[in-house]
Amino acid sequence: MAASAQRNMLGLPLEPCSTQPVTGFFRTGCCETDEQDHGRHVVCAQMTAAFLAFSANRGNDLSTPRPGFAGLRPGDRWCLCAARWKEALEADVAPPVILAATHESAVEIVERTALLAHALDSHALN
Repeated sequence: MAASAQRNMLGLPLEPCSTQPVTGFFRTGCCETDEQDHGRHVVCAQMTAAFLAFSANRGNDLSTPRPGFAGLRPGDRWCLCAARWKEALEADVAPPVILAATHESAVEIVERTALLAHALDSHALN
């Protein structure tokens, strides 16, 4: 899958977050966004058991399979709502972030330093 025309946290073309499972508001595999995406699904995160439990407790069960959705497991990557990632950060269960696949607009909701501190690909900053 090719990178998106939209930009990531590194100022480069937005890279895919996941195609197995296919993620993103538009189900393109990228955390692309526009005015239709009211939830701002712009943070590419690698799921953890703690985050999945936290999300389920908040009313968004991402683990349970449903028609057309196999359910997420720890290690899967998914485009999260920036506000939910920020809630998880405040609860000390924020999952790791992939900067190259996180949309640049995430910083409108989450402090850039917090995203950088949780980045799996912080080496990309060098």
